[in-house]
Amino acid sequence: MPTNRSTSSSNVSRFPAPVPGGGASRHQLPVPAHALPHRTPRELLTMARHGLEEAAEIRAEGMRYATAHLAALRAAAAVLAARAVPAAPGRRSRVTSVWSLLVLVAPELSEWASFFATGASKRSAAEAGIPRVVTPREADDLMRASEQFIAVVEVALGYSYQPRIEGLAS
Repeated sequence: MPTNRSTSSSNVSRFPAPVPGGGASRHQLPVPAHALPHRTPRELLTMARHGLEEAAEIRAEGMRYATAHLAALRAAAAVLAARAVPAAPGRRSRVTSVWSLLVLVAPELSEWASFFATGASKRSAAEAGIPRVVTPREADDLMRASEQFIAVVEVALGYSYQPRIEGLAS
């Protein structure tokens, strides 16, 4: 797993460092049209947040892991929806992962893309119902990483997120 660079060995995070402002690559890059999301960035981020809420309610660690990973995929798709444009028509390219495309349109998120791409096969195995593929710790760690990634994407795309505070009157 990627780590933050820190001078204190006791304060090393296992998740990629946040990218404040994210602005390394603000221009839009061409991506094969079939690979572009058909929803708006806001819709995808809302779906990602709902996915995290759903994952938090799941007791089975494999499905919690898979659902949290899917939430991160939706956040990555939001970046594609915001920053990519359809490539010129031509020969259809081979299947490309969202994580590979994310690196093209948002290189500042490449460490995150690598982190989540590494967990894709584990997500597939968990979704297939293979027992004991994911430990409770791995599921919880991915939940936290997905939460952090979604927040980074929201900031990078100029959206703000205000978490609900339980127990307050509406």
